[in-house]
Amino acid sequence: MPVSPDFLDYVLEQLTSLGGITHRRMFGGVGLSRHELFFALIADDVLYFKADGVTVPDFEAAGCEPFKPFGGDKAMSYWTLPLEALEDPDEMTAWATRALDAAMRAKVGKKR
Repeated sequence: MPVSPDFLDYVLEQLTSLGGITHRRMFGGVGLSRHELFFALIADDVLYFKADGVTVPDFEAAGCEPFKPFGGDKAMSYWTLPLEALEDPDEMTAWATRALDAAMRAKVGKKR
């Protein structure tokens, strides 16, 4: 799951407007957080955003694919973005906001 420095830099640049984005290498990929809330990952130079029952229909409607790190049918709750979102900082920010909301809902759910 290598991540090229150029792709990582590109993603971070596209998300600049959100502020507070940090990254760390993990399991061969890169995890992205905002103010310590993990909301995205990059694997093999593909960006995936956190999704949940509220946002998965949006990802499905946009033709996105779930992250399947081990192949087969076992998917994690992270989805690719539509191509236009990768090329438009405003669109990427909108999808990132959905991912942050999903990450917050998951965090709140774990605290209960």
